[in-house]
Amino acid sequence: MSLHSARAAALLAWVNSTKVCPDPLNDLSQLRDCNVFIRIIHKIHRSKEGESVLEQPLPERISFIRGFLQKHCRHKLAAENLVSAQKLVDGEELALAKVAVLLLYHTSMSCKSPGDWNEFDYKTQVELASILKFVLDNEESLNENLEPFLLRKAPPSSSGTSSSSFEEHSPPHSLPHKREVRFLELQKIASFPSTNNMLPSPPSSPMGDIMQTPQFQLRRLKKQLAFERENRDGLEVELAENRKLIMEKEAQITMMQQRIDRLAKLNEKQAADQLEPKEMEELREKNESLVGRLHEAFRQCQDLKTEKAQMDRKINQLSEENGDLSFKLREIASHMVQLQEALNELSEEHNAALAQSQEKQGQLENELHAALQDKKSSEEKIEILQGKISLLEDQLAKLEECSSQERGEVMGDILKLEELKQEVSSLATKGAELQATVLRLEEEKQLREAALQSERGRFEEEKQQLSSLVTSLQSSLSESHRAQERLEQDLQARDAEGQA
Repeated sequence: MSLHSARAAALLAWVNSTKVCPDPLNDLSQLRDCNVFIRIIHKIHRSKEGESVLEQPLPERISFIRGFLQKHCRHKLAAENLVSAQKLVDGEELALAKVAVLLLYHTSMSCKSPGDWNEFDYKTQVELASILKFVLDNEESLNENLEPFLLRKAPPSSSGTSSSSFEEHSPPHSLPHKREVRFLELQKIASFPSTNNMLPSPPSSPMGDIMQTPQFQLRRLKKQLAFERENRDGLEVELAENRKLIMEKEAQITMMQQRIDRLAKLNEKQAADQLEPKEMEELREKNESLVGRLHEAFRQCQDLKTEKAQMDRKINQLSEENGDLSFKLREIASHMVQLQEALNELSEEHNAALAQSQEKQGQLENELHAALQDKKSSEEKIEILQGKISLLEDQLAKLEECSSQERGEVMGDILKLEELKQEVSSLATKGAELQATVLRLEEEKQLREAALQSERGRFEEEKQQLSSLVTSLQSSLSESHRAQERLEQDLQARDAEGQA
């Protein structure tokens, strides 16, 4: 079974958007040398490791790619079994598509902002958003579900990955009182964020919408927090190494101090034995040299202690920030769960109200159609009867000139004429009633449409508040990440000075 053409085309469009190769690719088979994947990884990491890997044979390149995926995927064992090295060596398109999916997911979690997706057309965005949604919903079972998803026939899934899952419908105006309470709860949850200014949400698009969902944002926050923890662990290891170096320096200082003490005693003994001036001068020079070295070692030790104290303060500060970040993340997760529950309930209420509104509107349209048909039928009958009346009136005018005997013979036609006039009057009255009914039904239809439009606006406003909340949380995490980077740069500068 061949690959799903739309998803393969979307993945290829994303690979071309990274601009790591000079000419756009036209088919997934052009990725079989894995060079493009390595360049994408190199672009994500901003390191020189990828450049050296490009010069190695294909098995080493594949090993590098699989190592990257195992390191950065949530479940390392799953990532190891998901992409077969042998299938990549054989250039199997399904295996190449799997690598592209995982790199797309990692890049989206790491650095791709919603505004950058506007370079894709709407259909491509829908497919890319479908791929991201699928990975989010199937992280625990990618080994079983990714292959059917990438092939032409996707497996049934309760979570749903079609493009319709990214379209939100606005609720109607006439909702119960419980719905109003739910909107108040939604506003309360959306107003939680930090003291940072609320930023406007990016333009709506399928990729922008999927990246602004609570599920995606919570997963990104957890990934960033794990990255911060890894940085902190690295700093703690480096601090332990510095402490060990300080202890070694202190031991050297102690040994040198003991040697100086021994030399001082030897000097005293030699002075007592009245040694020659030349020997005394040599001992004095050695003593002064040792003292100088001792002072230099002592100064280095003091510098190391000062740096150690600074490192301790930075580590403590970093630990406090990570603690605050962890607490904030737990709070965010709690609010996200509440918000997701509120949105789910709101969506259910909206769907029920929308179905009820559509059913009512259908009834109104049926009634309006029936009333118009009745009105048309009555007008046709009135026209027919009026034609008959005109004909009879013409006949009666001619009969007035006839004798009384002949008039008696046509009395039946006169009574027939009176009955027609009464029927015309009745039909005219019914037509007026039908006209009033038509006007009432049209007015009720317009009012219902206006109510639906009003509720749609309120739902969009709540969605914008949620987007602003997520944007603010991202800003807070970015500030913490920049502080971590500054500390790492300070440590690298200190290491460079120590080596010099």
